[in-house]
Amino acid sequence: MKILLIEDEKKVASFIKRGLEEEFFTVDVAYDGEKGEFMALTSEYDLIILDILLPKKNGLDVLKSLRANKINTPILILTAKGSIEDKVEGLNLGADDYLTKPFAFAELLARVRTLLRRASSEKSNIIKVADLELDIVKHTVKRGDKIIDLTAREFALLEYMIRNKGRVLTRTMIAEHIWDYHFDTGSNIIDVYIRRLRKKIDEGFSKKLIHTIRGVGYTIKEQ
Repeated sequence: MKILLIEDEKKVASFIKRGLEEEFFTVDVAYDGEKGEFMALTSEYDLIILDILLPKKNGLDVLKSLRANKINTPILILTAKGSIEDKVEGLNLGADDYLTKPFAFAELLARVRTLLRRASSEKSNIIKVADLELDIVKHTVKRGDKIIDLTAREFALLEYMIRNKGRVLTRTMIAEHIWDYHFDTGSNIIDVYIRRLRKKIDEGFSKKLIHTIRGVGYTIKEQ
């Protein structure tokens, strides 16, 4: 799943980005409020982690703008401003959760997963299509009795497809969701990863789950 991190402290941003990517998330980073607001308004994210004390535009103003523009993406405020008044203001403006610095990464990760589950129709750590099961916490994949080993990027792509099962995903949609903000849209890397997934997921099974929609993109479905 794809997360936008709006955080001006580059060491903190690097720490969070690295930790989330190790958990198979795709992470875009903005170092000021104006850039973060623009990215949130123009790209699709599953979650936004937002600092308050940002250059160019305050995080609370970013929050107000996003909600005014009908961006309903879950937003987790992560800030050093930890008074009760600060928390109440952030939550009243439309934030879904509030975590103060310093923080333990394990707690940040737990809150991220809780917000993502709350926003999803899937309330379990297991998501599936037909006999294919993916555990988003343990990062395991199996089809029937077969355990399937995937790289972090393959796992992220498969998770995105399963969460959108039956929906046709264009190459642009996949690029924006699985790769970072600077992805080269002229690359054939998406087709390469789809071929890898097909080999691992469908090879040896009579029922194929990953399908090509010619001239459009790809989908995963039971039939």
